[in-house]
Amino acid sequence: MKSMTGFGRATAEAGGALVVVQVNSVNRKTLDLTVRLPEAWSPMESKIAEKVREVASRGKVYLTVAAEAQGGAKGQTAAHLERLADIAEDNNVPFEPDARLLWEIANDRRAMSEPELTEALEVAILEGAEEALRSFSAMRAQEGEALLIDFLSRIDALKRHVAAVAERAPEVPATYRETLFKRLREADLELDVDDDRVLREVALFADRCDISEELTRLDSHLSQFETHIRGEGEIGRKAEFILQEIGREIHTIGSKANDLTISKRVIELKNEMERIREQIANVE
Repeated sequence: MKSMTGFGRATAEAGGALVVVQVNSVNRKTLDLTVRLPEAWSPMESKIAEKVREVASRGKVYLTVAAEAQGGAKGQTAAHLERLADIAEDNNVPFEPDARLLWEIANDRRAMSEPELTEALEVAILEGAEEALRSFSAMRAQEGEALLIDFLSRIDALKRHVAAVAERAPEVPATYRETLFKRLREADLELDVDDDRVLREVALFADRCDISEELTRLDSHLSQFETHIRGEGEIGRKAEFILQEIGREIHTIGSKANDLTISKRVIELKNEMERIREQIANVE
């Protein structure tokens, strides 16, 4: 299992330039990839995108490739300003740098730090991208492991609630029968316990509140969900579908059970399901 949230960064050197690759991602139902790199390096975009698709199938992924002159842009700008100040002093010219001059120098340095695309630079860019993506994938896998542990604990909680519901369900018709006779006595309507009308009413109630099929399907869905999230590859889409089926069975049980004890368990089931739904949105 992998999370859809991740970050990776790497650097590579070529032709006197430092190539910096950074990649990060957030949740998205499909793979939405944005690759940003200097215009002169645009022929590399498709190759970089291919590398990303090898490690990510879902999520909004941003990957940027930039170049920095050795020593860093800040140091280069300061050095350039110092040289200009020396030239101005040698020629007795006042030198008062303003924001516009700093902006122009920064742009000039940036243009100088983006060399033309060469074969050696292509190799450096791909190496940087691969290293950044390895770090990115490792972070997604680590977060995925944490999510898996959380899911498994919540599945155990769901199973405990389902087991309690299954244990209580057979007692519901008998409880209804006792309640029915109590109400009849309170209304001064004494009926024999074997009266056909009472037996028919209890039988109809038992049929209406029978949740045995829903419990069987719910057990199956929970086992299927657990098996699926322990698997490899893309997990999120199918897991979301299974959760829909689990939620449908829980809702039906709550509607049919007609029992306070079961209703309380259904509330707990729905609470756990909501927490799982929130987290499954983070899974690739």
